[in-house]
Amino acid sequence: MFAKDVNIDVIGVTKGHGFQGVTCLPHKKKAHVMEIQVNGGDTAAMVDFAKSLFEKEVTVDSMFAKDENIDVIGVSKGHGFEGVTTRWSVTRLPRKTHCGLRKVACIGAFHPARVSTTVARAGQNGYFHRTELNKKVYRIGKKDDKASCQTKADLTEKYITPMGGFVHYGEVREDWIMLKGAVVGVKKRPLILRQSMLKQFSKKHLEDIDIKFIDTSSKLGHGRLQTTTDENHKFLGPLASKFN
Repeated sequence: MFAKDVNIDVIGVTKGHGFQGVTCLPHKKKAHVMEIQVNGGDTAAMVDFAKSLFEKEVTVDSMFAKDENIDVIGVSKGHGFEGVTTRWSVTRLPRKTHCGLRKVACIGAFHPARVSTTVARAGQNGYFHRTELNKKVYRIGKKDDKASCQTKADLTEKYITPMGGFVHYGEVREDWIMLKGAVVGVKKRPLILRQSMLKQFSKKHLEDIDIKFIDTSSKLGHGRLQTTTDENHKFLGPLASKFN
């Protein structure tokens, strides 16, 4: 309900995982909640659109498409309080330096009588908010599609989860999206994906990608097998334990 004389400029929708989203993330007990701004049309249209999303799940394939460029927002891996050599990669002082050598020898002139912000100093390293632009979408998979990771080079059906699961994460039980390159942050840390805010012109951003092969071997050790189906039995041959 809105008052008659109130001017509303910005409409936002508070979106969270809900109970179902928490149950599909076994390492989380509390849902992630984020407010998303609604744009386009007049105020009444934005309110109607926001109300139409209540109690509904927004899937990843309804927001993004294959070969599209998106932006990834997240928080980088934190390293705590670190010294100036590790934090800014400054040169170490000579070995015989008094009171340590992993330092900055001169931090500025006598006047102005303060340390400039451009001088390398020790402090917090990592756990920073970062935004990466133009990450190309290679593939989008559904949780109930057991062949969502299969390509023309594969003889058997493959899912995105590698043998033994992803290291420090486990199995993927929900819809997933594959992006080019790496994304910021550690495992299990939530990311924000948004539509690209720039119009793409270059050839590498507009070309269609045809993935030839997706490796699903074990990421912990020397993985040889891609799946746990007939490929495993053909490679190992008849087992002695089956004849006992």
